[in-house]
Amino acid sequence: MQNIRENFLIASIICLTTGAFFTVANLMSLAATIGLSGVVLFVLGMTMKTEKGLSPEEIANWKPEAAQLPDAGRVMYRVDVTLDEPKKCTVLCGPCGHLEVLETDRPVEYSCPACSVLLWTEEEE
Repeated sequence: MQNIRENFLIASIICLTTGAFFTVANLMSLAATIGLSGVVLFVLGMTMKTEKGLSPEEIANWKPEAAQLPDAGRVMYRVDVTLDEPKKCTVLCGPCGHLEVLETDRPVEYSCPACSVLLWTEEEE
């Protein structure tokens, strides 16, 4: 049900084609019923608006909700990094729920500024 408009248009094409085949087979009652249904579905599909996703500004300003993460026996955190320029990294601290937005890639080491918990550290190989 994500693409309702497209589904109506595809169904209308199928109904119109099937109605045409029934006309060739000289089954006029079926042809008329299915053909008119195809016309109605086509009109409904053409009058619906296409659903739009997020705008580029909304995508650029997106960040996760600041909420505490459940305890899983170790420190939990969430890191989101954008793929496109400008690079942005959001870090959500699980214990306190603090959300930090960094204007860079994922750092090698990070401690939460709110609760001073070391979330991760990566050793170079």
